Amino acid sequence: MYGIIQRFGLISGMMKKASVRSPRQPPLADGQVWRMAETVLRVTMVGKLLVHYKLGKPDAIRVANSISSIKNIEKYLKDHKAVMV
Repeated sequence: MYGIIQRFGLISGMMKKASVRSPRQPPLADGQVWRMAETVLRVTMVGKLLVHYKLGKPDAIRVANSISSIKNIEKYLKDHKAVMV
């Protein structure tokens, strides 16, 4: 049985797969500032499931507080290619 599996390359194909991952984002923490093309996201507080943040233009005087899940914020930062300042 092993000879048949090896002959068809099933084992060698499974062993050759190597995952290539992009650099991982650091975990969200209080006080972080993430810069995107025209906006800035400031993390004010991180809980177990939710993140309190402010999202607005860099020179904005007033910015509303928002709340979202950690997974949603991480996906948003990844999709918009955010860079931590």
